[in-house]
Amino acid sequence: MTALNPYLNFNGNCEEAFTFYKKIFKSEFANFMRFSDVPAGTPMDGCVEGEPGNDDANLIMHVALPIGNNVLMGSDVPGHMPAAITGNNITLSLSPESKEEADRLFAELSEGGKVIMPMDTMFWGDYFGMVADKFGINWMINFSTQHQPQQ
Repeated sequence: MTALNPYLNFNGNCEEAFTFYKKIFKSEFANFMRFSDVPAGTPMDGCVEGEPGNDDANLIMHVALPIGNNVLMGSDVPGHMPAAITGNNITLSLSPESKEEADRLFAELSEGGKVIMPMDTMFWGDYFGMVADKFGINWMINFSTQHQPQQ
């Protein structure tokens, strides 16, 4: 079954917010990556060429905090992207069980919407894409290639 988790965007205070949530939910980070950890030459949003500026290096690129059977995820918005505002700062993240399911979900959510980042294999190894559906809801689809059965 596909997992559904909330993804929060921040304007530079993601680490502060997630440290706060970590304390409240008595949990530990499953993932924590800064923009400075991204391999050189990696486009950051699929639309804009280039890397985040020096001011963005210490911002959070991705953090994951398990809460029960769910994962609260988040990141800061780098300077070359539109700022997070109430209404666009929450994305729903889907984790399908197959690449085929990822493609199906992406295609159907894209109908009448806007592709932000096409489905592709990313530098962290997973198959990933982003879309805003026709209602303006932001979705991320991430098929984890690390959880495939061994052959």
